[in-house]
Amino acid sequence: MKHLIAPSILASDFANLQRDIEMINNSEADWFHIDVMDGVFVPNISFGMPVIAAINKHAKKIMDVHLMIVNPDSFISKFKKVGAAILTVHYEACPHLHRTIQRIKSEGMQAGVSLNPHTPISVLEDIIKDVNVVLLMSVNPGFGGQSFIENTYKKVIQLKDLIQKSGSKAIIEIDGGVNDKTGAKLLAAGADVLVAGSYIFKSNSPIETIKLLKNL
Repeated sequence: MKHLIAPSILASDFANLQRDIEMINNSEADWFHIDVMDGVFVPNISFGMPVIAAINKHAKKIMDVHLMIVNPDSFISKFKKVGAAILTVHYEACPHLHRTIQRIKSEGMQAGVSLNPHTPISVLEDIIKDVNVVLLMSVNPGFGGQSFIENTYKKVIQLKDLIQKSGSKAIIEIDGGVNDKTGAKLLAAGADVLVAGSYIFKSNSPIETIKLLKNL
């Protein structure tokens, strides 16, 4: 499949959120990437349910919601109600990951699992056929604008190998430090979805930057 681009709303202008949503609607982007942080699992706080519901009123593309929170099971049905089509939880936050994945699917959403930079791909061996998306963090989660962690390329190759050998249909999403240079290398390694925040929203022309990433 042609790779997908998911602009990260965390890097948008919150005072002009509807404007930035419309920009994404009118661009070649495929998904809206929405990071939810609780100040516990990661040292930052971001969007709550009312903001995501407001985004959903205007968004014309898939809502890809990434939960960086403790106890995500308590909120699965609520994220479905506010418009999430893809719901990704962290391996590190889910002691009963298989059950969490099944609950997400039972709500009619695609289920994703995310790994922090220090977490090895091998932890996914028993769950890889059950998930739709694997989101690899290429920075430490919690803040936008961080430098890309070079070891991510190796992890993408390892993950692609696991997916192919297991017969899984999971796709590989990368979040953190993505630009035209890292993006090209990630796609060559086997990535399917590129999440980009600062690189898009701090550029002179976000629509052209999205087009550039889409055409890598």
